[in-house]
Amino acid sequence: ILDFDENKSRIQLGLKQLEKHPWEALSEEIKIGDKVKGKVVVIADYGAFIEVVEGVEGLIHVSEMSWSTHLRSAQDFVKVGDEVEAIVLTLDREDRKMSLGIKQLTPDPWTDITTKYPVGSKHKGIVRNFTNFGVFVELEEGIDGLIYISDLSWTKKIKHPSEFTNVGDTLEVEVLELDVDGRKLSLGHKQTTENPWDKYETEFALGTVHTATISDVVDKGATIEFNEDITAFIPQRHLEKEDGKKLSKGDEAEFKIIEFNKDFKRVVASHTAIFREEEQRNVKAAVKRQAASADEAKPTLGDANDALQALKDKMEAADSKKKK
Repeated sequence: ILDFDENKSRIQLGLKQLEKHPWEALSEEIKIGDKVKGKVVVIADYGAFIEVVEGVEGLIHVSEMSWSTHLRSAQDFVKVGDEVEAIVLTLDREDRKMSLGIKQLTPDPWTDITTKYPVGSKHKGIVRNFTNFGVFVELEEGIDGLIYISDLSWTKKIKHPSEFTNVGDTLEVEVLELDVDGRKLSLGHKQTTENPWDKYETEFALGTVHTATISDVVDKGATIEFNEDITAFIPQRHLEKEDGKKLSKGDEAEFKIIEFNKDFKRVVASHTAIFREEEQRNVKAAVKRQAASADEAKPTLGDANDALQALKDKMEAADSKKKK
């Protein structure tokens, strides 16, 4: 008898109270760290409730279902009626609460991270999601790494990772940094290939001349595309042709490299420098010829001595004649 109401002549009865509460009947031997079995009875987005014994349920939070840091719905891991094994993570008999974990049945992948993924090693991973500054790639369940935008490509200027790859794509990566304590992995994609700018640094060295077509004209100058990677800028004053006019969009001409910055992928070229340099060479050559002619016109020391000797001989001959 749970309650008695004289006014209504009613008695409230309870049947379950004839037996111990399931939590009181729960074996005292069960403790934190033990492995238990149970059936999935309820599923929510944040986790699943497992009935360990009749009337006693424990919660497996979705974060305890996988070592992966990419949280998903509990329905991705289990469904109602499944028989599962789990590890007891917390146990409060007074408040009748129990939390369980599935991922603890397998080793933490970070335990031997330095052996499997040392700095400099190359691997393949799956793109899981984006941020404004990079891409998260999963190397295996529980092991994620971040590729910063600047480490995606040697040549492409990327504003958002979605311009370069898609979620679910497989990317080759190289381990750049490893923080075991912080469980952080820094990855690079461009490092798996050679930097083409090392070759371009020689091919488009300062002073080299290349033929190209003006692709676009803006207020401050124009641009030309030497290849799919290199777009050079030509300042306005360097667009002037030998006849005083300026190059316009679509014009093909020769251009001299006047700046090459591999780190910032900046290339500046000039058309004007080509004929200006020719003019300077002509002026220098003319000055040199003029100086050479002047040098030839000047009497040498030997010439002066010869002249003096001839004059002396002439004077001595004159004196001798007078004496005779």
